[in-house]
Amino acid sequence: MNSMDEIRKKIKERREQLGYSYQNLADLTNLSKSTLQRYESGNIGNLPLDKIAVLSQALQCSPAYLMGWEDQELSSSIPTGLEPLLPMKKIPLLGDIACGEPILAEQNITDYIEIPGHIHADYALTCHGDSMVGAGIHDGDLVYIRQQPTVENGQIAAVLVDGEEATLKRVYLDRGAITISPANPKYPPKSFSGEAASRVQVIGRAVAYIHIIRD
Repeated sequence: MNSMDEIRKKIKERREQLGYSYQNLADLTNLSKSTLQRYESGNIGNLPLDKIAVLSQALQCSPAYLMGWEDQELSSSIPTGLEPLLPMKKIPLLGDIACGEPILAEQNITDYIEIPGHIHADYALTCHGDSMVGAGIHDGDLVYIRQQPTVENGQIAAVLVDGEEATLKRVYLDRGAITISPANPKYPPKSFSGEAASRVQVIGRAVAYIHIIRD
């Protein structure tokens, strides 16, 4: 058996030992299900070292184990009544964003919060008001944001208008004009065209949120 065959065999064996589906492993590694299937089937001839490192972390073993360089005593069963949880990571929770400062500047950060590791977010914002209730996002909810300067039409984004406090709205682009639209008919959308479009800065895309339940 050559080295790649050994790696594929180890990945498949370890995934099945942990009871992971391809989707479970995809969520933990940010690799697609089809890519993982091709790794195991041998349809991808080379597995980069950085991907081996990512897979080993998700599969709770060392890279050396996957590469066949060492043997490990690995847990293959989960005790009755004990449910494994997905890994967590910390991201900054931002307050008011200072005009002209980098989004993740220290003065913008009010706290750090834990989120599931498979959610690819760079920071979180607290939603204020009821302008996005139609999207299921309520006052006080935490919204996880992936930092990026553009979004596709209709996606929910964190935007700055005139450098003011970040607001969460759906964004629509049309021939140089940008419209930010609430998800609540109580509030009208706002459009900016021509030079005014430069007043709007997309600072990230909403990728997930958590509803905060109050007493």
